[in-house]
Amino acid sequence: MAVNKISTLLKLYLFAYNSLQAIAWLMSLIIILRSLASTKSINGTYASAGGLICVLQTSGFMEVIHGAIGIVPSGVLSPLMQWGGRTHFLLAIVSKIKEIQELPAVFITFLFWSLGEIIRYPHYALNCIGTCPSWITYLRYTAFIVLYPIGIGGEIWLMFQALPYIRDKNLYANSFAGLPFGYYDFVRVLLLFYPFLWLKLYIYLFTQRRKKLGQQKAKRKMK
Repeated sequence: MAVNKISTLLKLYLFAYNSLQAIAWLMSLIIILRSLASTKSINGTYASAGGLICVLQTSGFMEVIHGAIGIVPSGVLSPLMQWGGRTHFLLAIVSKIKEIQELPAVFITFLFWSLGEIIRYPHYALNCIGTCPSWITYLRYTAFIVLYPIGIGGEIWLMFQALPYIRDKNLYANSFAGLPFGYYDFVRVLLLFYPFLWLKLYIYLFTQRRKKLGQQKAKRKMK
């Protein structure tokens, strides 16, 4: 009985967490689009939605904890890599270099992050309570085909554009003082590996797509 109660509480917690994330990411999308509509420009994307997205991305560390303690089957490594990559990009680069905050790549990245998350989180939330419609599952495992490459492309583009500012400002010089390389070199190497790390995740999502949509198809045949 106690085990069942704990299981129910965990499901309710995960439903609440994913629902709140879904609502907040929807708010970020609305803010981005309202800014675009009111200013007729994409330059104000960070100024309007950057603070909220920083909070949402930081709070996403809970998903690493969820995997670590085993209340979701994702494990630790994959969520940590995804969270770490985005958080580094957002907090270490974009939020620290004002000169790049109005570039088009910020708009592209934030827009496609938001679109992806307002699909992903409702899918997770509804699965927690066992009422996820098949069309949301299909959307979750299909929309990423377009959304993920564009989102990651925005990240890579913006980091590349940030390189001259990182070098000129000697960003994080104190943190790298005892190392034979600086933060500028670190980001250059990171940019070389970024596409390969992302490709691994992208291929994994295609594997998941075949599995999840295959299960849906099998269920329909059984009815």
